Amino acid sequence: MTDIVVPVLGESVTEAIIASWAVSEGDTVTKDQILVELETDKVSIEVSAPEDGVLSKIVANEGDEVEIGALLAVLEAGSGKAAAPAAKPVTTLVPDSAPKPAEQVKTMPSAARKIAQTGADASTITGTGKAGRITKGDVIAAAKNPASAPVATADRQERVKMSRLRQTIARRLKEAQNTAAILTTFNEVDMTAIMVARKKYQDLFVKKHGIKLGFMSFFVKACVQALKDIPEVNAEIDGDTLIFKNHYDIGVAVGTEKGLVVPVITDCDALSMGGVEQAIANMGAKARDGKLTMADMSGATFTISNGGVYGSLMSTPILNAPQSGILGMHTIQKRTMVVNDEIVIRPMMYIALSYDHRVVDGKGAVTFLIRVKECLENPDRLLFDL
Repeated sequence: MTDIVVPVLGESVTEAIIASWAVSEGDTVTKDQILVELETDKVSIEVSAPEDGVLSKIVANEGDEVEIGALLAVLEAGSGKAAAPAAKPVTTLVPDSAPKPAEQVKTMPSAARKIAQTGADASTITGTGKAGRITKGDVIAAAKNPASAPVATADRQERVKMSRLRQTIARRLKEAQNTAAILTTFNEVDMTAIMVARKKYQDLFVKKHGIKLGFMSFFVKACVQALKDIPEVNAEIDGDTLIFKNHYDIGVAVGTEKGLVVPVITDCDALSMGGVEQAIANMGAKARDGKLTMADMSGATFTISNGGVYGSLMSTPILNAPQSGILGMHTIQKRTMVVNDEIVIRPMMYIALSYDHRVVDGKGAVTFLIRVKECLENPDRLLFDL
């Protein structure tokens, strides 16, 4: 008999909510097969089977709050009924009238069996599991309160409980506004030089590093250079003391289905452009797959947020406390500019620096943004550490 317990969830995290079970009691499972997904206020964690066996008993149900070390289930050696393969979830088409974000909704195996037992209509059930999957708890809830299922577009509203991650995002953003003296300064960047460099060296870059050269590595390197020149933007307040960081760990904000997460690229000053791009790609994949750990999101000294991927022209990003600065990137837009007394069309991007005015003075903030602009418009400066 092997106890399946809540694993260590990370620094300062002591409890989680059971989001969904991927198997049911009596199911035969194999080593490393995902059994249950836990959701904390910072990350989602999948608990896998430590060995082959039968899940003889499930102790904690979906929606329960559990602490580190709490018993989730019992696994014993032997054979039992085969679990519905997780790789082939039941798929139900959603009517055009249903307020679903996608054309199809995936159903967890345990939920599919419950639907078959009750004869429920899966298209009327709102999934609360990962990526909108319908869980067994969703089926039971819908059976208890059929009126709660969104069956027609006539419904004018729907109440959905905020996830732990979303609650934490909301709390931390409000705390940052309440604590820091946030101010934002703007500038604009001519992206011509970067676009020319990417076009010229893209094939060679891919051949050597196995990944495309994007815009983010230029911005990461430009920010590192600016942080070296304006060290207070890389500092934080601890009581009545300022802590100046001599390392450059950049958080890169990533939007996921469950909310905004900020994985950290460590020691960016020591990474090549290829190393930065690879690290960003790896972290982005982990974020989309819900596999980020607490270590992946801890220790950033500065953050970059790219609202441009969604078409944002300008914004005022909120600090990621206790950091003193965050850079906002935006969409690239062709505009008429005056260059050498001539009117030309250039690809331009607005950039914004939100900063804690308790740490960073206006002069330092403006100078920081100018340094970033200079490095981006003249990428050669990055090669010579200028």
